[in-house]
Amino acid sequence: MSAIYTFIVIVLGILAVAGLFVGVTNDAVNFLNSAIGSKAAPKKVILMIASIGIIIGAVTSSGMMEVARSGMFDPSLFTFHEVMMLYLGVMFANIILLDLYNTWGLPTSTTVSLIFCLLGSAIAVSIFKIASNPEITLANLGEYINSDRALGIIAAILLSVVLAFTCGMIVMYISRLIFTFRYHKIFRNWGALWCGISLASIVYFAVFKGLKAPLAGTAFIAYVTENMGMALLITWAACSVILWILQRLNVNILKITILAGTFALALAFAGNDLVNFIGVPIAGYDSYQMALASGDTQMLMSGLKESVPANFSILVFAGLIMVVTL
Repeated sequence: MSAIYTFIVIVLGILAVAGLFVGVTNDAVNFLNSAIGSKAAPKKVILMIASIGIIIGAVTSSGMMEVARSGMFDPSLFTFHEVMMLYLGVMFANIILLDLYNTWGLPTSTTVSLIFCLLGSAIAVSIFKIASNPEITLANLGEYINSDRALGIIAAILLSVVLAFTCGMIVMYISRLIFTFRYHKIFRNWGALWCGISLASIVYFAVFKGLKAPLAGTAFIAYVTENMGMALLITWAACSVILWILQRLNVNILKITILAGTFALALAFAGNDLVNFIGVPIAGYDSYQMALASGDTQMLMSGLKESVPANFSILVFAGLIMVVTL
């Protein structure tokens, strides 16, 4: 095998590290802003809680790597050489785009950037393949692109923006309606129940959703899935009782709720950004391993369709890079 492919794998690894730095720089404000802005705790404590969330999110995110492997295109129709060129283009375009947005102070999404870079690169390589083969035309372009999956992901991204705005508006309106007038008396009587709802929601998304993949197949997840309503009710009751006791001990339970939310956001952020920046390099490395074993650089990359767990050491290393970047 030509040494150029080994060089490409090394470049992908370097770009993955650079991408993690850029990604954390771009998105850290999303999960640190509330805690730091409200001064819920000293900055070092906030960063420590966020770091724990990042590490846990990083090591439990391997189930989402399939987006980079076969989410946007059908790898069984692309050769090893074409896939490596595709992944290299994706990483360069992704990092340059995000760095420009950071430099200009413009908001952007690392997920949107990755999805459209993958989609654009896949279309470009597909058009090149079609142009070099007189037996096929642009009408066959849909065979190379997973258009249903791509449109589904794009629709989900747009829907998430609408849902975030709508839910945030409703929750804030209800909160202000309940606690704006006679705040101290009402919050002392009902604050534990309200914060209990917040904590129960955080636990649901962090544990039942964020950590569902690594816990899949266990009796705990099976029981919770079958009795989700009861599980949420018990979680809310337990959180409310604990917060009520802490409130009676003159502990500010709002700060606890904010810090718990920071942890959950950091956990979700780590899993998301890890896929955005090391998903493509890991897919490239897996492709390299397949081609190295067969000795054929023109082999079709059908193996990328198979679900393969990510290397645990790589996930931990990536999580540590994200923590250092904070």
